[in-house]
Amino acid sequence: MDRGILEREPELALLGSAARQAADGAGAVALVFGEAGIGKSSLVTALPDRLPGRARMLVGQCDDLATRRPLGPFRDLVGSVGADLARAVTEGGDRHRVYEALHAELAMTPHPALLVVEDVHWADEASLDALRFLVRRMDRLPALLVLTYRDDELHRGHPLRHLLGQVSRAPRVHRLPLARLSLGAVTELGAAGRLDPAQVYQVTSGNPFFVTEVLAAGGTGGVPPTVVDAVLARLRGLRPDTVDALEQLAVIPSAVERPLVDALLADGVAVLAEAEQRGLLTVTPERIAFRHELIRRAVADSVPAARRIDLDRRVLAALVARPGADAARVVHHAARAGDLDAIARYGPDAARDAADAGAHREAAAQLRLVLGERHRYGPAELADLLERLAVESYTIADTAAAVTAEREAVALRRSLGDILALGSDLRWLSRIHWWAGDADQAQAAAREAVTVLEHAGDDRLLALAVSNIAQLRMLSDRYPEAVEHAERAIVLARKTDDAAILSHALNNLGTARWRGGDPDGRKQLEESLEVALGASEAEHACRSYANLIWTLLDNLQFADADRLLPRALELADRAEHLGFLTYLHVELALRRLAAADWEDAERHAEFGVHDFPPARCPALTVLARVRIRCGRPGAGELLAEAREIAVRTRELQRTGPVAAALAEAAWLRGDADAVVEAAAPVHAQARHLTGIPYGAELGYWLTKAGHPVPDDDSDHPYALQARGHWREAAAVWEAAGCPYEHAAAVAESPHPADKLDALAALDALGAEPLARLVRAELRGLGVRHIPRGPLAATRGNPGRLTERQLEVVRLLAQGLTNAEIAARLVVSVRTVDNHVRAVLGKLDAPTRRQVADRAAELGLLHRRER
Repeated sequence: MDRGILEREPELALLGSAARQAADGAGAVALVFGEAGIGKSSLVTALPDRLPGRARMLVGQCDDLATRRPLGPFRDLVGSVGADLARAVTEGGDRHRVYEALHAELAMTPHPALLVVEDVHWADEASLDALRFLVRRMDRLPALLVLTYRDDELHRGHPLRHLLGQVSRAPRVHRLPLARLSLGAVTELGAAGRLDPAQVYQVTSGNPFFVTEVLAAGGTGGVPPTVVDAVLARLRGLRPDTVDALEQLAVIPSAVERPLVDALLADGVAVLAEAEQRGLLTVTPERIAFRHELIRRAVADSVPAARRIDLDRRVLAALVARPGADAARVVHHAARAGDLDAIARYGPDAARDAADAGAHREAAAQLRLVLGERHRYGPAELADLLERLAVESYTIADTAAAVTAEREAVALRRSLGDILALGSDLRWLSRIHWWAGDADQAQAAAREAVTVLEHAGDDRLLALAVSNIAQLRMLSDRYPEAVEHAERAIVLARKTDDAAILSHALNNLGTARWRGGDPDGRKQLEESLEVALGASEAEHACRSYANLIWTLLDNLQFADADRLLPRALELADRAEHLGFLTYLHVELALRRLAAADWEDAERHAEFGVHDFPPARCPALTVLARVRIRCGRPGAGELLAEAREIAVRTRELQRTGPVAAALAEAAWLRGDADAVVEAAAPVHAQARHLTGIPYGAELGYWLTKAGHPVPDDDSDHPYALQARGHWREAAAVWEAAGCPYEHAAAVAESPHPADKLDALAALDALGAEPLARLVRAELRGLGVRHIPRGPLAATRGNPGRLTERQLEVVRLLAQGLTNAEIAARLVVSVRTVDNHVRAVLGKLDAPTRRQVADRAAELGLLHRRER
């Protein structure tokens, strides 16, 4: 084996095997991760010898630019891939074209592909979106996707975490955490040198890159104390012009293409020969790159600031002189050189390129940089830039920044007297306020938008503004007003022949009528879907699906919801509408909760706990309700956050389920006062709305707590239970396919035999809190032989832990932190926090250390973990 990749044989063998399986059609994703210098790139370099003979290896690199290049790693593939993909990534703009070209490139036979994307912790948003697209399809491609990243740089909110969460759900995933070298490997590497291997190992802790640099700098009489010192030691003795050339290239955080090298180095590449011989650079006819990013950083950081500014200025001049230069690279070096004119000139183009490619985080970053020079723009141009920043910030869920920018844009539009632009921006401001959960501000901006556009002469903008008001009225359960506005918007949309606005307005009309108690509203909602699908308006089709499914779930029409959910998920996935894809997964979580499939409900709810605000509240509510019904800790914290979100929205679709979950939790712990406190205020709002179920459920909990409520004569099963008709309610729950609610209704029977049947069902579901109450009732009725519960069923797992909780316990026993466990399992730290709380409760262990002791006592640990 190459001396540079000692102790990597298992990883190379696994990747080689995965590549061979991929060549046979079983594609997969491989994650290679570890700290900087751990040998991720060296492992990739060694891979070609392990690939099937006809395989192609494609390598793209993510760069540490201040603002990332959109589709940067895929642009690196140009020259190694087909013309379609090369044109798609070079021209940008149409992300679906990029996705299709990537898919076609990897689907090519008979030449299976190994696609490596290095340093994805630096990936731009457009690249992450493209990788999400690929991850969902890799199992059906003759290809292996290898992603390398530094796991110690992934903070809780890092964009890569979402991609890694998706990878964890892929059918075939290989995780390769790279370990540091052993003392034996360090000794072998340094066998020909004069340095003490033990001292080298002590200083480097076995980090392969650090070891290599220390050994390469050997003979200096001692071991350099840091990586930087080791790298700089290798520069000593180089000719001054070679050092100058290295410093010039070091300020460019990417491989440097040959034309740019020739423009920067007067003596050409020959001046780099000695640096190449010393292993500092990799030189090809097309480009030059430092052998490792740590080398580039060490050289760049050693350059005095004044000289570094001059070097960046030279790169900027060379880039600007070349036609078709990448605007993102131009702005990066303009910022480093302090050239404010160049930032103002090229920044808006860089932001537009990023937005067109779907790199919305990068677009927002470019616009923030540009707006630092706002005095260079006139009022109209400045308003356009602020509007663009608001839209980009809204897209990436940075609602505070979006609100601030859009408010500034609105103020400028007012001063300019641009009525159409003002109306359009007010409509956007309304949308952004709603997204941020500020219902009052959203309504105010929506009303003003209609007032401004009423006589402005643009029926399309007016239709959009009126439909926006209809949506807000529908969401705030003011259904007659929503119907009125939606009908007007439909007339305007048909007049302008705008299918997107027509679908939007029909959606608002149908949802308002249906949820207002008119079942015929479903027809308009289904028409909204047909219009959107017919016009290829995927976003509006997804919204129609979402509202159809939500209302079907509320009405216990699960068969119809089950028919629509796969179609909706497939459309959102294919169209890459990630917000709606997230929301639909949360709706699927609600469906699985109704079926008492606790683990599946949690799995789908996890999709919604991140950056899509409309999905976060219901996702947290589902996660809390699973914990409530299974007797696991952590529900209170989840519901506190869900309630905070719900109250700001003032929408019953949010406040109703949260109040019901709080009431259920209070009832199960025997706190009738807390039931009333949670349910009564929301019930007062919901009881008059017959088309939604929240009044019936909240009225039921209030009745259980002894709080008087007006009679509910509906046929909803919760209303039946509130009136004492437990048998009829149980029949409805059973027919709908809701086993927990069915057992809870049967448990309200006065007959011990019925209660025993309910108890058996609750035990089978793992619903310990309600089962405990039923056991107490049975004891109160004098029943002597009461089943003890699911002890026999859980004898093989005495802690009653889920498979994922067992994984967490075993990692806790190894001493890992929650962040380290999250990285190992490729889930969010929040998810691990919840699992740890559940484990502490189930094992009755107050501390993490006691978890390990208790797990060992119960035989839950492998021998090597004890």
